[in-house]
Amino acid sequence: MLYYMFNKPQGCVTARTDAVHRTVMDFFPPELAAKLHPVGRLDKDTCGLLILTDDGDLDFKIMQPDRHISKTYFFYAIGTMTEEKKQLLEKGIPMAGFTTKDAVFRFGREYRIGELEDFMPQERRERYMKNPRGAAFSASITICEGKKHQVKRMLEAAGCRIFYLRRDRIGALSLDSSLPQGEYRPLTAEELLLLQVDTSDRI
Repeated sequence: MLYYMFNKPQGCVTARTDAVHRTVMDFFPPELAAKLHPVGRLDKDTCGLLILTDDGDLDFKIMQPDRHISKTYFFYAIGTMTEEKKQLLEKGIPMAGFTTKDAVFRFGREYRIGELEDFMPQERRERYMKNPRGAAFSASITICEGKKHQVKRMLEAAGCRIFYLRRDRIGALSLDSSLPQGEYRPLTAEELLLLQVDTSDRI
């Protein structure tokens, strides 16, 4: 069986093929890409930890909703964070058709929007930079669900807008900080064990 950690860059889609965009498989040599599939997905403008494998059982274990595998994301967002908003994020926010489950929110630090220009998507940078003295902040959040655009939608419900999002952790497995974006490497035996042994690391 094959197991790889990939540090997904922004601007590519999590798919085997795409008629328009570069995919995560394009970063692998063809003979290896033909054997692998991504476990779950990250949005086009989201970067960070992605697992690729040929092990369908591992895919099932990680992605089954009732297993509640935690996923931790780091982000930069425009807006301000209050204790009331933090509690809302952690205890559940009503969304269209569901209410989010408990989460863990960790505040990073405050910024001015202009300080974070390098992290903004090119297509929205000009708009965000019209107010360079506006409030922004960094934080991380751990969730145990995987609804579409969930983290961004949660922060929008709290009156904030994420413009940089990176997945740092799946269950007990953390992104290798020395692995450059767009690069991959095999999982070590220890890392694979973290995924095989009840990956839950539940909240």
